[in-house]
Amino acid sequence: MTDKPKTDAREGSLDAPFRHPIAWQDEAYYDLAAVEAEMERVFDICHGCRRCFNLCESFPRLFDMVDESPTGELDSVPKADYAKVAEACTLCDMCFLTKCPYVPPHPFDLDFPHLILRYRAAKRRAGEKDFVREQLGETDRNGKLAKPVAGLANWATARENTPLRKLLEAVAGIDAEVELPLYHSKTATDRLRAPIPPFPTGPAMGRKVVLYATCFVDYNKPDTAVAAARVLALQGVKAKLVYPECCGMPQLEAGDLKDVAGRAERVAAAFAPYIDEGYEVVALTASCGLMMKFEWPLLLPESEPVKRLAAATRDVSEYVVELSKTYGLAPGLSAIPGGVTVHHACHARAQNMGAKSAEMLRLIPDTTVEVVERCSGHGGTFGVMKETFPLAKKVGKAAARQVAAKGSETLCSDCPLACKHLGQLLVAELPDGKGQPVQAHPIEILARAYGAL
Repeated sequence: MTDKPKTDAREGSLDAPFRHPIAWQDEAYYDLAAVEAEMERVFDICHGCRRCFNLCESFPRLFDMVDESPTGELDSVPKADYAKVAEACTLCDMCFLTKCPYVPPHPFDLDFPHLILRYRAAKRRAGEKDFVREQLGETDRNGKLAKPVAGLANWATARENTPLRKLLEAVAGIDAEVELPLYHSKTATDRLRAPIPPFPTGPAMGRKVVLYATCFVDYNKPDTAVAAARVLALQGVKAKLVYPECCGMPQLEAGDLKDVAGRAERVAAAFAPYIDEGYEVVALTASCGLMMKFEWPLLLPESEPVKRLAAATRDVSEYVVELSKTYGLAPGLSAIPGGVTVHHACHARAQNMGAKSAEMLRLIPDTTVEVVERCSGHGGTFGVMKETFPLAKKVGKAAARQVAAKGSETLCSDCPLACKHLGQLLVAELPDGKGQPVQAHPIEILARAYGAL
């Protein structure tokens, strides 16, 4: 995506789309009346088009409200009901990237996800905050608190622990049926405190990366970081794990843009010395890669450290594919029995890099790799709260059905939360007697193929 509009826009988004910088430092950005006026303009265009009807719950809600209104048009839909449309948006970006014919540089200038982001920011400025979601979004604090009592925390939040989960649902609104992530007493940072030496015979000797652990991998899925480090070491790549703090995706979803910008500045400053030394930056989850590559530069378009970090950042699968094309991969890969289904997560698709996880896994010999490109419906806190978990299940059901139809013995996704959510939904979609597939991150599967995990 380019950041400069073109003046010769043609109908149907035939020119490359671009996004405007997010004007979060301008007080006019938070003018709720102006935001609702822009929502009315955009919603009316969406009502006349309706190409996005099957992407998520936001658009069916909007179209139903219009169809059931007294006039059958948007003018008789109360603006207070716009909140229902905003609630169902997970900021997956699929409408902007895959469906909408009216994104910039089209004169209609539509960016539905960033309009919802502005609405949430304006509502937040007006004093509307969700306390529980705010606390769930404090991922670094929560991970540090859970680390020394990881076993107890996992027991207390286990879905099978019905009494405590019902209590948690009553007190905090976290749906008792949701499979919650596990915590670990040894984080990725602990496990990779001493970097794994690169193999001297690796084909990519001389390359070096810093792995951005991300909050989820560090506290909840450290195997992903270990797998990435071991795979890269086999290629001869010097890899060092660095985790300054969370990228701020939960805060972005809540409209706390000042907080996200602060994180972008601090993380960019932490990585700057490594970039100066010739290190590349590899993100281990799709959402964090999207933040670093695209959202942060839109929040801080004048920041040179943020621009440099965005240019230096690769998704881990994207990076391995790049190595394979440039140098070839180290020998030793063995087939993954039963095949693999890759869920191509929305935030990976939003990076405009192609289905790199599937491309990477197809490098494994004699292994069938299938792809599902349908939203999982999870969307961070959206996928765990009682009021929105039913929507997450509704949206994700189509993807779960596609995964079940593939029949693979292994399921992976660029988004670990999406993978967990789909695994839970698969219970209702698999035929009797069919076991659930093994769930993993794509880089973990490649490490398994190397016998390195």
